[in-house]
Amino acid sequence: MDSTKTDSSAVCRVVAMPYPGRGHINPMMNLCKQLVLKSPSTIVTFVVTEEWLGIIGEEPKPANIRFATIPNVIPSEHGRGKDILGFFQAVSTKMEAPFEELLDRHEHPVTAIVADTYLVWAVGVGNRRNIPVASLMTMSATIFSVHHHLELLEQNGHFPVELSERGDELVDYIPGVPTMRVADLPALSFDYGLKVKPLSWECILLVPKAQYLLFTCVNELEPQVFDTLRAKLPIPIYPIGPSIPYLELQDNASSSHGNINGVNYFHWLDSQPIRSVLYISFGSLHSVPDAQMDEIVGGVRDSGVRCLWVSRGNNARFKNGCGDMGLVVPWCDQLKVLCHSSIGGFWTHCGWNSTIEGVFAGVPMLTFPILFDQFPNSKQIVEDWKVGWRIKKDVRSKDLVTRGEISKLLKRFMDQENNEGLKLRMRAKELQETCHIAIAEGGSTANNLEAFIKDISRGQS
Repeated sequence: MDSTKTDSSAVCRVVAMPYPGRGHINPMMNLCKQLVLKSPSTIVTFVVTEEWLGIIGEEPKPANIRFATIPNVIPSEHGRGKDILGFFQAVSTKMEAPFEELLDRHEHPVTAIVADTYLVWAVGVGNRRNIPVASLMTMSATIFSVHHHLELLEQNGHFPVELSERGDELVDYIPGVPTMRVADLPALSFDYGLKVKPLSWECILLVPKAQYLLFTCVNELEPQVFDTLRAKLPIPIYPIGPSIPYLELQDNASSSHGNINGVNYFHWLDSQPIRSVLYISFGSLHSVPDAQMDEIVGGVRDSGVRCLWVSRGNNARFKNGCGDMGLVVPWCDQLKVLCHSSIGGFWTHCGWNSTIEGVFAGVPMLTFPILFDQFPNSKQIVEDWKVGWRIKKDVRSKDLVTRGEISKLLKRFMDQENNEGLKLRMRAKELQETCHIAIAEGGSTANNLEAFIKDISRGQS
């Protein structure tokens, strides 16, 4: 690891260890950028696997964030999405030793470790070395609380559970968490749920042994959950979200970076009427079954709505769905797209980062959860925040949503004169303002970041 003159005067030297997945690496990097912006004398060593360095190593970052690598946990050709349980177990067992070796090679004493909550070994490493650990939860506070109270689900017979029989039963006993249906719980009842549960539960139960708990959410979006967790846990809790790349929104060079396969999607968006485009993205890892995707493509085509569709698969299939009214790209700068004036809605898989980006951009959402935390995220969007509609009313049903149902819903959702849609847009703008106030000087997020920096910097100057 390179040292510079800055090192000798650094207030604190942070080692950041994300879980090796896009949905975890991105918020960790955004947090680190926020930290060094507020505290320019902070030096961050950002640890990734060799595979991930190849993916993100050329992405722009501040000079006082430096990459360091550890070996891949599984061969990259095996694919992270093909064996979720195997990958989770490999992360839990194969990363600890090389991470400790990396700490041994560090040229200066480490002030603090910021580690993803789902790295089960990270708190133990810090405690053994007398290095404060900040556990970063890259999912909602609601998810954390549900897992923290998993024994209540077991006592009430709601884990494990057969959704076809009990999916509509209410869960109203988790402290601080608004009432939800069993079907809206994280996908603990999937076939791998019983196998993943011991590992994920252990990660949550170890958090009180850390020195700090960080969340990528905004305090005002889940206030009751945060109040309850603060009363229950013995360590400081800092909601420092939204941990999304809003700092890059100040870059006015969007149009020059929107070229993909000879088409500039920002130029295309510039040519569309205000709030007329539906942005569609189902995330980077898990796919929709082919039969359902055929219905989605047909429904989008029949609706006639304008759309910008992110597809990492067979683009020809989706171009048929968009026709002359849309554009299909393999990737885009999602937050900048969502903040574009021509975007009128967001059809999302409800991954937490996408959820928070949609809220920050003030865009109404159509929810289509696929697995794990996406189900309760969808519930929050639709029922708690009231900024979206569900594509599937029966969220865990295996029945297909037909192209006719989809077409009808999209027309109504994108209709600028529709009163229901107007209420969604007004509420979405209210939540957007909440996020913007939180990150402004004196806001909850800004204050929490300053308090966290002060905590980990104490005695290091």
